[in-house]
Amino acid sequence: MSNVNLIIEERAAKIGDFLVGRLLPFRKKRMVGPFIFIDHMGPVMLNERQNFDVLPHPHIGISTLTFLFEGNIMHRDSIGSEVEIKPGAVNWMTAGKGIVHSERTPEYLRNKEVLMHGLQIWVALPKHLEQMEPQFSHVEAKDIPSWKEENLEFKLIAGEVLGRKSPVDVFSNLYMIEIKSTAKQEVNLGDQLFGESGIYILEGSLSTSENTFSPKQILVSDNCSLCSFTMEEDTTIYIFGGEAFPEKRYIDWNFVSSEREVIEQAKADWEAQNFDKIKGEEDEFVPYPTRKSN
Repeated sequence: MSNVNLIIEERAAKIGDFLVGRLLPFRKKRMVGPFIFIDHMGPVMLNERQNFDVLPHPHIGISTLTFLFEGNIMHRDSIGSEVEIKPGAVNWMTAGKGIVHSERTPEYLRNKEVLMHGLQIWVALPKHLEQMEPQFSHVEAKDIPSWKEENLEFKLIAGEVLGRKSPVDVFSNLYMIEIKSTAKQEVNLGDQLFGESGIYILEGSLSTSENTFSPKQILVSDNCSLCSFTMEEDTTIYIFGGEAFPEKRYIDWNFVSSEREVIEQAKADWEAQNFDKIKGEEDEFVPYPTRKSN
């Protein structure tokens, strides 16, 4: 793993009243494969006077992947989906030409202490699917492919790799793998990965003959060869990546597209409230921010 091209440190960012650790995009690396945005939420203990409330807001041009380690989130969207996200499940919402969703503490957990911890990820869509009809899928934790090899525990959160396929409905060649170590263990994935690849270290550490790497870092390679390293005991990592798209992607707030004109139209539509609304949440929304976008 001597060919690490870039190390990205987690940076503090604020979403509403909630502090997160931003990993992607990064000024020197906007995407890893089709992965264009990664936030590490928490861990944070919300007291009985706090709730996780992200009001209705729009997306275009991406699929969102929510993966919780702790806590619960109620997802609602403008195509009628209403699902409680629990730890280990995969919430996969495809915005396509446009969708609106909200994320909140479920009613039965409001006014209680709740630990929140997880990953919020955006995966860009291929150019020919950026304007597809919005879709939603939810895969429970028990249905995510899981297996053990020596002192390692694997989960294939999304994509197809390592001879297995996740049931999550992805739209490009990608992968996201969780690996947990129960004891010090060498990991050698050989040539099974493809495209660009990154490793996010959630806890513990991993090392090569040259370096040791710590939590809250992404290690990036542009030739999928992050495949041989040693994980220390009680380490958790996420390997993600896949085939990069030939076209550049632009980001403006929650809007992603290969064409700036599409983003400008989405901005105008949101400011005019022309997006479909979430049933029961018609009067709530997050306004388009006045800050400079990426």
